[in-house]
Amino acid sequence: MPLGERQELQKLEAELQAPREAEHLPPAPLSWAAEAEEFLSLSSPSPSSSSLSSSPSSFALFPDTPEDGSAAGSPSPPQSPLSACPPPSAGAAAPWSLSEDISGSAQEEEGSGPGLEPGAAPPPLQTTLHLKAAHLVAFLLLKYRTQQPTSQAEMLEVIGNDAQVPFPVILGQASQCMQLVFGVHVKEVDPGDHSYVLVPVLGLTCDEMLSGEQGMPKNGLLVYVLGVILLEDDRAPEEEVWEALPFMGVYAGQEHIIYGEPRELLTKVWVQEGYVEYRQVPGSDPARYEFLWGPRAHAETSQLQMEEYFLRLNPGQSASALALCEEAVRDEREGA
Repeated sequence: MPLGERQELQKLEAELQAPREAEHLPPAPLSWAAEAEEFLSLSSPSPSSSSLSSSPSSFALFPDTPEDGSAAGSPSPPQSPLSACPPPSAGAAAPWSLSEDISGSAQEEEGSGPGLEPGAAPPPLQTTLHLKAAHLVAFLLLKYRTQQPTSQAEMLEVIGNDAQVPFPVILGQASQCMQLVFGVHVKEVDPGDHSYVLVPVLGLTCDEMLSGEQGMPKNGLLVYVLGVILLEDDRAPEEEVWEALPFMGVYAGQEHIIYGEPRELLTKVWVQEGYVEYRQVPGSDPARYEFLWGPRAHAETSQLQMEEYFLRLNPGQSASALALCEEAVRDEREGA
């Protein structure tokens, strides 16, 4: 890991620990605000206001908007998410440590000052970056499903070579999306010819049998759930888990574009696969349930690895990561 990134992560650890302990959630809060809505509006060819307000996956992007007046964690979308949460300024550091050269070039091209007025269009270069990253995510998902390696040359055939938006920046954004949302690590295996393989984070193998539309990687959500359990002293009350999941854009009983129906996934699929245990709390009346790590989770990773993983996450990256991945999934399904 580069020295600069390591120093940044060390700062993150100190900043994240105190508030996360107070909220009883894993050390990386996933806040869904304006950045996610902006990201979807940039990437989507012609989104309608009705589709954005009716889709369960778009609900998930705004669980904590105060103007709504609803309870925390409510799946009801705010009336006007863009007006309630203005887009980030052009001068602000973009997700995935977007280079200052890109944001600076965009400002010069637009002739803007240090920031944009609320509701103003984002810089064209940033729009191009997001679109290219979404296309690259869809390509990387295909490679992951088919268990094939890839290379920089192959990826450039997909997204094109653009001198204004350097390939490392696009790859960095797409890689963070793959890691945070899908739980997939884009690993460079040969710096000489820039070849890469895609492997599950933390050694978890729950996505081994991926195929077709039902094979969307869900490892990212599994990692998050295991982190919630770990933070709850290895046995998380069911209600605590469901209260934490909106930070991943997931609500009980609502189909998610990436993760599917979460209750079935948590209480049946992952229980059968041995990743989690879902059992009644002894002596509870009325019956209450809790989640624990399953034997397969203990066999494939460790609690220390899980803690280290969460401490490396940047909370500022998460909203754009989910939006980018959702857009990539939509593009893939529309093109199928």
